Amino acid sequence: MSTYPKVNETKELIKELVSIPSPSGNTAKVIQFVEEYLNSLNVDTKRNRKGGLIATIPGKVENEHRMLTAHVDTLGAMVKEVKKNARLRLDLIGGFRYNSIEGEYCEIHTTTGKKYTGTILMHQTSVHVYKNAGEAERNQKNMEVRIDAKVKNADDVRELGIEVGDFVSFNPRIELTENGFIKSRHLDDKASVAILLQLIKRIKEESITLPYTTHFLISNNEEIGYGGNSNITPETVEYLAVDMGAMGDGQSTDEYTVSICVKDASGPYHYELRKHLVRLAEENNIGYKLDIYPYYGSDASAAIRSGYDIVHGLIGPGIDSSHAFERTHEDSLKETENLLYHYVQSKMISI
Repeated sequence: MSTYPKVNETKELIKELVSIPSPSGNTAKVIQFVEEYLNSLNVDTKRNRKGGLIATIPGKVENEHRMLTAHVDTLGAMVKEVKKNARLRLDLIGGFRYNSIEGEYCEIHTTTGKKYTGTILMHQTSVHVYKNAGEAERNQKNMEVRIDAKVKNADDVRELGIEVGDFVSFNPRIELTENGFIKSRHLDDKASVAILLQLIKRIKEESITLPYTTHFLISNNEEIGYGGNSNITPETVEYLAVDMGAMGDGQSTDEYTVSICVKDASGPYHYELRKHLVRLAEENNIGYKLDIYPYYGSDASAAIRSGYDIVHGLIGPGIDSSHAFERTHEDSLKETENLLYHYVQSKMISI
């Protein structure tokens, strides 16, 4: 099996990526980071009109293409209302629940470029004042942002430049443990982005000539459903999304192997491509799990819904507590990267 000598480098890259705020709709800075990383490797890139980034590595065969994608946008929020009590009501970006951000530190990003820190709290937080502090529902009505500024009313807040429509990002709180765990918000899907960037670097460093021209789409609207549904060349035959594997009751996915998705909320993924990925894993002693994600959709399923005539698949590192306080292990990063390494050098499936 091909070794993976640079897992610590991958973890540091994940740390850099999750530290750049990028809720869906406000991803320019992180796209610029990825663009500069790829340009340093002399990889051709271009931006699409949605703000995503496409890197292309020419292959031996130019009339049949592959596309791999991972998304750099994350969950987040917008200011819904500047409240009379000088706090902010939020509107969520992406599919998650208010309870998963209770007590979280955040940043408010104004349209003028200023940033203010704050904390997301229940309005009824103080047990010394609110009898139902533990019983009130965690929802848009009850949760609010306490701004770290001397403000007493809505006018004071607006004088800071904070207004409806400003983006709110969540503190990732990343921690790399000595025994190989990576704990952070936004491992969905910045862990996969880091894996793809390391894969591209590896291809360049080892002077590998790919069998097919291969595109790498770093999408920026996946969390809201349409990140990878465009900019797919007519020559593209296989489209592989690299996104987190979801863990929980009844799931096979774990934090130590690569998860190969057989079906999600959009339906089954391409059967022959799935079998091809399994064969590659078994031939190269790569630890993997097959799984179904019942409440999940990927950029690959978005591309299928958009009408593209492609073979689609989905793999990724196993992520615990998705869309909340996420965690994975370096073993899952290794296995995912190794499967991708062999996949991009393999022959396309016969259709």
